[in-house]
Amino acid sequence: MKHRYESKELLQFRALHSRMKLLEKDLTYYLNLEKGFEGERYFDERLSKHLSDDWIVLNDLIFEVNNTIFQIDTILICNIAIYLFEIKNLDGDYYIENNKWYSKITSKEIKNPLQQIARSGSLFRRILQDLGCDVSKISLEYYVIFVHPEFHLYQAPINHQLIFPAQMNRFMDKFYSKPLPQLSNTNFKLAEQLLTIQLKESPYSRIPEYSYDKLKKGIICSNCRSFIIKGVNKSLVCKKCGHHEDIESAILRSTNEYKLLFPKRKVTTNSIHEWCKIINSKKLIRRILTTNFRAQGIGRSTFYI
Repeated sequence: MKHRYESKELLQFRALHSRMKLLEKDLTYYLNLEKGFEGERYFDERLSKHLSDDWIVLNDLIFEVNNTIFQIDTILICNIAIYLFEIKNLDGDYYIENNKWYSKITSKEIKNPLQQIARSGSLFRRILQDLGCDVSKISLEYYVIFVHPEFHLYQAPINHQLIFPAQMNRFMDKFYSKPLPQLSNTNFKLAEQLLTIQLKESPYSRIPEYSYDKLKKGIICSNCRSFIIKGVNKSLVCKKCGHHEDIESAILRSTNEYKLLFPKRKVTTNSIHEWCKIINSKKLIRRILTTNFRAQGIGRSTFYI
């Protein structure tokens, strides 16, 4: 009932990474966003192979409880239980010492995933109470899923809430090996309520400062994220990876990127001509904008919504 898409923050970072030089801390944060999303999509693919129609799937829900904001990567609802998942795409070696988690390479402490999911579980239970659910009758289980095949945790505790890559297949078996009662109206009502009260986006975005004048202009390849230099007939061809894309598709994608980065600037033929840079024909851009957006104003004052 809720699919997973790149967050607005990730899309903004992705565009900025191609058009400006990010500070090291911002680059590290961005790459972690990409890696996290990649891990979540991998988990989605694995999960979809096992689930029957007796499950409701909700991805990337952000909630606020008593001024505390938290996110749940995946929620599964069936007639007899609710499952919460925290997806981790960590790779390399880690270890636990005095209940604290550390990277073996850097010796730096990382957030304890078990504490994270326990906190989310407690806050989610409060949400269920606020929605009028009898939590004493709801089986709520939560897990931390490590999806990267090269992740290893030294001194790992015996804890059924931690699922490591080698355990993934056996863990997934539990979601299709036993028959389930058919989903009820109560299940769907709860899912709809959760979708209604979720926050549309996190208020804690860490997008760095940027300005239009300092961003590199041009059309970015949708495949390798490098700048496209030339067009061939009705297509644009990336010199770096050879990827072909229809000109209209590329202009629309670039226009959406422009709107994402500069929501207060008007979309006009001239602004998109300057933003795309390599498209010589303003007439072509005007035709594409007119076809795909709603024109406002007349003549030179025309802009598109």
